[in-house]
Amino acid sequence: MKMKRIMALLLASVMLCGTAASCGKKTKTGNSKDDASQAGDTKSSSKSSDSKKDKDGRELPPVPELPTAVPIEEVDFEEAEAAESGDAYLAIADKDWKVQYWGDTGDNNQLSFEAGVAHITGNGDYTVSVTADTNGFRYESTGDPDGKYLPQGLGFAAVIISDGEKALPSAVITVNSVKVDGREIDLKGKSYTNTESGEIRSNIYNEWVSDDALPADARTAEGALFNGFNVDAPTELNDGSCSARIVDEKDFKEWTTVEVGFTVSGLSA
Repeated sequence: MKMKRIMALLLASVMLCGTAASCGKKTKTGNSKDDASQAGDTKSSSKSSDSKKDKDGRELPPVPELPTAVPIEEVDFEEAEAAESGDAYLAIADKDWKVQYWGDTGDNNQLSFEAGVAHITGNGDYTVSVTADTNGFRYESTGDPDGKYLPQGLGFAAVIISDGEKALPSAVITVNSVKVDGREIDLKGKSYTNTESGEIRSNIYNEWVSDDALPADARTAEGALFNGFNVDAPTELNDGSCSARIVDEKDFKEWTTVEVGFTVSGLSA
C-alpha cells in the first residue's frame, strides 16, 4: 500500500539590499510510518512597492511584497513496514552501517520502505526482503526522492523473529536461499538458530561470532548443537558446518534488493 505525502511549501525571501536572493532547503520531520517527509524549494519575489523618500528627500530602497507560497509536485512515498510480535524480518546493514533495517521505521531503518515482513503462522516456508528501489529510501539516503544511491558491502544480516522468545519460543529458522538482485548466491555453511535479546534469530552474516564460539543455545532443525547448553559439550550435529557467516560479503559489492528464503520448524500444531 502506498501513502500520498505532499511535500512542504516553503516561502521565498528577498534581501533588502535591492538584490533578490533565492535559497533551497530540504527538511525532514517525524519517524515511524510517517517518515516519508516533506520538502520543498524556495523562490523569491522581485516585485516591490512604489519607491518612497525620507524626510530629506532621499529615495528609500524598495520594500518587497510578502512572499508567495510556491507549490511543488506531489510525490508518492511507499509504506514503511515494521515487524510486529511474531513477525520475521531481514535485519541488515551495509558495510559502513549507513544503510540499515531492524524491523522498525524511522531512524536507522532506511530500508523499511516496502520491506518484506513475514507473519509466522506455523511451520513452513517464508520469505523476507529489503529493497533500495523506493522513493522513500532514496529520500532518506540523499534528501531527494529522485536521488541515486545504492548500498555497498555487508556489515550484518540475519533473519529475526520479533519478540520470538515470547511469541514463538520453540521456533527454529533454517535459511535456504539468499538472493541479491534476483541472483541466488552460494551459501558457505549451514545456518543455526539462537535466542538473543528476546528475539529468535538465524545469522546470515555476523562477523562477531566465530565458528568455534557459537552460542550455547544454538540449534538446528535436527537438534541442539550443545548438550545441556554447555559450550564444552558439543553434540554430534556440531561438526563445524554451522556458521554465523553463511554468505560471502563479496557477493554484496553493490546491491539494490536482498531476499532470503527460510523454513520455520519446531512449532507445535
